[in-house]
Amino acid sequence: PADAEYPLGVARAQMFENFIVAQNGESLLLVDQHAAHERLVYERFKAELAAGPVASQAHLIPLVIELPEDDCGRLAEAAPALERLGLHLERFGARAVAVRETPAVLGNGDVEGLVRDLADGLAEWGDVAALSDHMEAIIGRMACHGSVRSGRRLRLDEMNALLREMEATPHSGQCIHGRPTYGELKKRDIERLFGRTR
Repeated sequence: PADAEYPLGVARAQMFENFIVAQNGESLLLVDQHAAHERLVYERFKAELAAGPVASQAHLIPLVIELPEDDCGRLAEAAPALERLGLHLERFGARAVAVRETPAVLGNGDVEGLVRDLADGLAEWGDVAALSDHMEAIIGRMACHGSVRSGRRLRLDEMNALLREMEATPHSGQCIHGRPTYGELKKRDIERLFGRTR
């Protein structure tokens, strides 16, 4: 496809195993793959939740995660609310939880990291009854653990798929923490770097 056809251009390479180098008609673009994908997963989550419970994928063998007793208790209490988000877990003995299903939108994300992160969040928020007030934060934590990590090598077709999805997704210019997901350098600015002024 021609570079100029797409606002975020066509992927040319990956730098430092996190930045996608793309080119459109008049610019060179650098995309932070983790920040961009985190936003995309977050927006998918929000759209799914608005339509009803988030689709989940069952694990053939439940993932057992050992945690302090207090964390296990808070997670068990929050379990009905977490099920709406596609995360199905239950107590597993005294100091562990078993994760039976995870949100499909996360793919093969870091489930253990997510559960530990959610346990920390529940401890911080204090009141499980007020969980709905923290739904945005929970979705944000899930999106972070379900997104393409920094350091992961992507093929060109994967990079281009990410760029196309960014173009189709609202707010994709900023990550969920408010930082930009890409930067742009105009051709004329690159020429100016080399003293090529017209």
